[in-house]
Amino acid sequence: MSNPNPPVAGLSYRDAGVDIEAGDALVERIKPFARRTMRPEVLEGIGGFGALVEIGKRFREPVLVSGTDGVGTKLRLAFELGGHATVGIDLVAMSVNDILVQGAEPLFFLDYFACGRLDVDTAATVVQGIALGCEQAGCALIGGETAEMPDMYPAGEYDLAGFAVGVVEKSRIITGRTIAAGDRVIGIASSGPHSNGYSLIRRIVAQAGADLAAPFAPDPAGRSLGAVLMEPTRIYVKPLLALRELLDVKGMAHITGGGLTENVPRVLPAGLTAELHRAAWPRPPVFDWLQAQGQVDEAEMHRVFNCGIGMVVVLAAADVPAALAHLAAHHLPAWEIGGIRASAPGEAPTVVQ
Repeated sequence: MSNPNPPVAGLSYRDAGVDIEAGDALVERIKPFARRTMRPEVLEGIGGFGALVEIGKRFREPVLVSGTDGVGTKLRLAFELGGHATVGIDLVAMSVNDILVQGAEPLFFLDYFACGRLDVDTAATVVQGIALGCEQAGCALIGGETAEMPDMYPAGEYDLAGFAVGVVEKSRIITGRTIAAGDRVIGIASSGPHSNGYSLIRRIVAQAGADLAAPFAPDPAGRSLGAVLMEPTRIYVKPLLALRELLDVKGMAHITGGGLTENVPRVLPAGLTAELHRAAWPRPPVFDWLQAQGQVDEAEMHRVFNCGIGMVVVLAAADVPAALAHLAAHHLPAWEIGGIRASAPGEAPTVVQ
C-alpha cells in the first residue's frame, strides 16, 4: 500500500539563495591578499569573530580616529563596464584620506560586501582591490563581512561600505586652530573625480549619449571614457604623514562631496576665508568635458567635484617651497593655489576666483 503523504525533501540554506560554501571559498581566496597588509599591531585578523589590534607603544597619549564611507554610484559604472578591480581602492581611500586630515596614521580597515547572490570571482576581485588600497595606505585589512541576501539586490550587483581606524598622538592632532591670515594653501592633484559626483556624472554621460568604451580624445594616455571615469581615488596617506614630520602642517582638507567650496571651510577658524585661484592649477580634461556636456555652472562644478584637487594642505608661507619639493619627490603634482585672509562680513569661507 502506497504512502498517501510521501516525505518532502527538506529545504536548505542554498535553496533559499544563500551559498555557505561560496562564502567559505571567498574567505580562503582573500586570506593571501589580507596577509600582505598586516602590521605588527595586529594580534589576530581574518577568521575570528573579531580582530585584535593593539596600539603601538610609541604613542604616549594615543587618540583613535575613525572614518567610514562607501563608493556611491560609481559602482553603477563598474557594473555597466564589468570592471571591479579598482572600486576596492576607492573604498579604502575615502576613509583613510578622511582620517588623515586630523593627522591619523591608519591602523586597520574593515569592509562590508553585500550582494543578492555571491559570485566568488567578482567578490575576490573587489577584495583584492581593497587589500591593494590598504597596502597603499599602510593599514591592515583585518576582516569584514560578506552578506549574501537573496532578493535584496539585482543579479550581478553589490554594495560596498568600509571603515578605517587610525591613531594620532593627542598633542599632534591637526585641528586647523592655528591657521591664520597670511598662511598659504597647497592643492594636491586628484586622479580624477575620485568617488564623488557620480550621480551627476552618469546623468551627463546619458544625456550626451557618450560611449564609455570609446577612446576619450582629450586623455593623453588614450584611455576610454569609462577608464577615465573609473580611475581609482588617490590615497595620500604616506606622503602626507611624512610631510607633517618635516613641517608644521596647520590644516588639511579631503576634497570629497561638497568640493572645494564646502570642504576647505571645515578646517578654517571663524573669521577667515580661503581665497583660491582657479588659474593656479591645471584642471584635468574630464572635468572640462563634464562641464561642457552637462552645461554645469562653474560654481556648481566646485561644489560637486574636486576639479583636479583631491587634498588641500594649509601651512605657513615660508614652508611652501619645502612642501612642494617634498610632494614632488613623492610624485604628487601640487601647486600653491591660494591663501588665507580675514573674511569680509557675510563672505563665504571659501572663494574660488
